[in-house]
Amino acid sequence: MDYSLFFFADGGTAGDDGYRLLLESARFADANGFTAVWTPERHFHSFGGLYPNPAVTGAAVAAVTERVGVRAGSVVAPLHHPARIAEEWSVVDNLSKGRVGLSFASGWHAADFVLRPENYADRKNVTAETVDTVRRLWRGEEVEFPDGAGEKRAVRIFPAPVQPELPVWVTSAGSPETFRTAGRLGAGLLTHMLGQDHARLAENIATYRSELGGAPGHVVLMLHTLIGTDRAEVREQVREPMSNYLRSSADLIVKAAASILPPGFDPNRLPERDKEFLIAHAFDRYFTSSGLFGTVADGADMVSRLEAIGVDEIACLIDFGVPRQDVLGSLRHLAELARQTGQPAR
Repeated sequence: MDYSLFFFADGGTAGDDGYRLLLESARFADANGFTAVWTPERHFHSFGGLYPNPAVTGAAVAAVTERVGVRAGSVVAPLHHPARIAEEWSVVDNLSKGRVGLSFASGWHAADFVLRPENYADRKNVTAETVDTVRRLWRGEEVEFPDGAGEKRAVRIFPAPVQPELPVWVTSAGSPETFRTAGRLGAGLLTHMLGQDHARLAENIATYRSELGGAPGHVVLMLHTLIGTDRAEVREQVREPMSNYLRSSADLIVKAAASILPPGFDPNRLPERDKEFLIAHAFDRYFTSSGLFGTVADGADMVSRLEAIGVDEIACLIDFGVPRQDVLGSLRHLAELARQTGQPAR
């Protein structure tokens, strides 16, 4: 199993403190054999709002590290011109001496598409086309686009990237069709367990690999993560931040408590007391079966289950509200888990 660090949910403010966890954790990952550091693309919302452009945060990670992969989790492909994606990430590939990788997502929030409203309706097809175009540009091909005069203009990106082929993943929230698309594209797969249990995830991974034509593929699973020395202490450390995370989205509550809710149920209609009951139920599900929480031994049990269904890498989401110093202190336990469960030395 490979281990990487994933950032998304930090609700902090901009400035040195806002990005301090990212940079200090990236240095730790670099020094302790982790595979990669992932930063997302988020727009117009405080939840994840420190990360509107993963190429910018990726460049910062590249500047303070030497070995760890620098990845986007994810680029929302329909919001950007493919040549711009290729140009920006080629710069990061040069800064990192060839450590870049991109996961592409189709996006889901209509508000994000104020950046490219014309692409919202057909965003899934646009994503597949963008992946193909970015790959071609990355290889050094000239690709034609309409210019300002309405003429076709063949362009090649500069600077040329270090890597001859761009490592690519496709991001899926659990739709089997997106797993199929990733397989058909010959891409890796980045997913999470916000709306999937282990059985559903196993089915989706099998679907993905059935489309790869014999290639091994690469499945990355994002999990909220905190590893410590005492399971009960870890549970108390993560209870409030994970509960706040769930409160931030009624959709998350529905997904996490789906087993006890009727289809189409709207938790916003509930009295506050009943909503808190659902949040507590959802937290229990995350802690016991949908996160990487507890001791090194607890983590090893989870890793064994995930290896059995075909997960290749765990992307450990660490910035969901636990105090920075506690997160940084926990990384040594995560590194020990990585050493015990087969993370190769780098």
